[in-house]
Amino acid sequence: MIERVIKKYRGRKGYPITKKREAAVLLLMEECEDGQVNVIFERRAFGMKSQPGDICLPGGRVEEELPIDAALRECDEEIGIDKEDIEVIGELDYLVSPYGLIIYPFLGVKKGGEFNVNPNEVEELIKIPLQYFLDNEPVLYEMEIGPINNKDFPYELINGGKDYKFKKGIMNEYFYKYNQDIVIWGFTAAIIKKFVDNL
Repeated sequence: MIERVIKKYRGRKGYPITKKREAAVLLLMEECEDGQVNVIFERRAFGMKSQPGDICLPGGRVEEELPIDAALRECDEEIGIDKEDIEVIGELDYLVSPYGLIIYPFLGVKKGGEFNVNPNEVEELIKIPLQYFLDNEPVLYEMEIGPINNKDFPYELINGGKDYKFKKGIMNEYFYKYNQDIVIWGFTAAIIKKFVDNL
């Protein structure tokens, strides 16, 4: 028995126990003729079921592929930039959400191609100078997260029952207000902030 357990686990790589879904995004930079560097965002189409109208980086769900391949595929599907026109620089720090989602961000530079927005997924393409993020700290708000009272939860099986002291947490929510209509927040803002902090 012990040999079977050892054989199964020797040298094994660990994975998050609570992992449910994986997504990947591309922090795509574009250098203009005047030397200005823009970060490419998209406003999600207002007809989308999830997060309509939110501003995010190109990307989406990982579907039986490597995260980088998902980020490049979604970039092509959403804003029309083929992977051949992108130089992938590297992987950024990834994000594990309280909701069981792992987001893998990658850094890339647009080397060619023309933007062609998919209207089913993207309302508009947004370019924001990288310098804006270097010059402006996001505003930080804290949001409490905690257990949901579920009538079917087996409280009788745990010490303390319904009086058990369940933990609550605080999640940092960052907000970049570029202008009246362009607000970047949530996971996208967290990825941008960490990227800038590492520069």
